[in-house]
Amino acid sequence: MPNSELQRINSFLSAFARRQAARVVDLPGGFAVHDDAFAHSHANNQVVIDAAVAPEALVSIAEEALGHLPHRMVSVLDDEVGMACAERLTRAGYTHSTYLVMLHAGPAPAGGPAAEVDLDTIRVPLTRRWRGFLPDADDEVIRHLVDRREARRRGADVVHFLGARTEEGEVASWADLYLDPATGTAQIEDLITSEAHLGRGYADAVLTTALGLAIGNDCGTRFLIADATDWPRHWYERRGFSVIGHSHCFERS
Repeated sequence: MPNSELQRINSFLSAFARRQAARVVDLPGGFAVHDDAFAHSHANNQVVIDAAVAPEALVSIAEEALGHLPHRMVSVLDDEVGMACAERLTRAGYTHSTYLVMLHAGPAPAGGPAAEVDLDTIRVPLTRRWRGFLPDADDEVIRHLVDRREARRRGADVVHFLGARTEEGEVASWADLYLDPATGTAQIEDLITSEAHLGRGYADAVLTTALGLAIGNDCGTRFLIADATDWPRHWYERRGFSVIGHSHCFERS
């Protein structure tokens, strides 16, 4: 049932955030994660709300937890809680983004093979892609956004970095795969393709390989998170993913 799947996914996301963090501080309704090594990464230094919380208290909770940083980021895993907090946070200057929890069903779609890669292998194309996303960011910000991927190895029992290569050996598309065989849960995260190689099937190869590994490890709950307003959600739907829930992210500079 979608509700039990969603509960399993939210528990996985909460545990992953705690495990990859350098430091965790418990808070009403959730916790804060901190990692000074990646201070410019909002995802590594944020508040995660994974239980009920009083909407009127959340602004001050975030201020207390993140007051030493130039940014504020609050991720709310439960849709109902996120919607209840939205008005208070937007009134306090936060931007509100909605994300889709998308569950995969059926066999892995057809596609070419991808393989395990290390961070050094994808560092150059990943840096180039981040510079395209954030053209005004300085070198240290980009470095933190690239290197933070290494911290993700702490987040789950099994972590794979997967990449699909061109005939010349360049990694054209890549993604993370997080597996928790004990609960049968798998997350595909940050599927990215180099701009020069878009539309050539490399992302399909990575997605197919990730789903095959998840299925091979008996992970019946296979999911990803997609921006509710961006086109990739439709690409994922054509490959067997469907929306089973929503989460919310609030950010302020």
